[in-house]
Amino acid sequence: AKDTTCGHWEMAGVIMERPFQTYPNGFPKELISEFERKIGRGTLGNCVASGTVIIQQLGDEHVRTGKPIIYTSADSVFQIAAHEQVIPLADLYAMCETARAMLVGDNLVGRVIARPFEGTCRKDFRRTPRRHDYSLLPPGRTMLNYLSAAGKDVIAVGKINDIFAGSGITKSFPTSGNADGQQRLLNLVTTDFDGLAFINLVDFDMLYGHRRDIDGYAEAASSFDKTLGHLLPMLRSEDLFIITADHGCDPAYTRTTDHTREYVPFLLYGKEVTPDTALGTIDGFGAVAATICSYLGVASALCGTDVWPDIRL
Repeated sequence: AKDTTCGHWEMAGVIMERPFQTYPNGFPKELISEFERKIGRGTLGNCVASGTVIIQQLGDEHVRTGKPIIYTSADSVFQIAAHEQVIPLADLYAMCETARAMLVGDNLVGRVIARPFEGTCRKDFRRTPRRHDYSLLPPGRTMLNYLSAAGKDVIAVGKINDIFAGSGITKSFPTSGNADGQQRLLNLVTTDFDGLAFINLVDFDMLYGHRRDIDGYAEAASSFDKTLGHLLPMLRSEDLFIITADHGCDPAYTRTTDHTREYVPFLLYGKEVTPDTALGTIDGFGAVAATICSYLGVASALCGTDVWPDIRL
């Protein structure tokens, strides 16, 4: 798998044994018919599409008819796009909850995603930051569960709370994008807590990776570098800072706009970390969970290689 849900769950120490369903030809007609019956209106789309493209193609018809736009991708997602002035957010979220309850069993889908947008016509339709993801509970205990059960803080920033359906999380801060997430990161560095702050910077994926926007991706990386310039000197002796990713999303790969399959970084920094230590290629994202639990002194039965003994001073 190479999607958000599977990547984050594995990063938290749980590997998916059963794949989520994908729908390269759209969702079954009987499923869509039942969904339409439950929400009391018809739908548009039901195809594999780019989110920004499909609202340009079907947005005007959606505004005229009030029918939500349904689409998917190479990942296991059921996405519902709606103009905020046509279908209010509360109603869009309720539709997503309806779909979430339906997409189990033989139609096991990883995420249902609300995709609100705004604008006056196809020329200026644009997605808003009020996206909301509806995930399943992970299929086993994650590092979040082990940490919170041990009395540790588990602080979720960005879409982390959605990805884990709130399981094992003690405090959550939704964000509107990278800038908001980076500011929350800086705030947390000066906040006293005992445990984990788990932060997702969504714009690398949503705005620049999927859109194959190389310049935008580079600007986002530069902005994050500047944030690191402020953050690293602020870290205290007991802090461990990790940078990694849940999957690839190469902005230079143009055959599709889907996630790409590649290695991800695993960078660790702290006063207690041996500098200039090359870990080589590690098999599996579970190394993140195993290392964090080891560092915090919390016993777990998670998958993954604990690298803390190899890098500690």
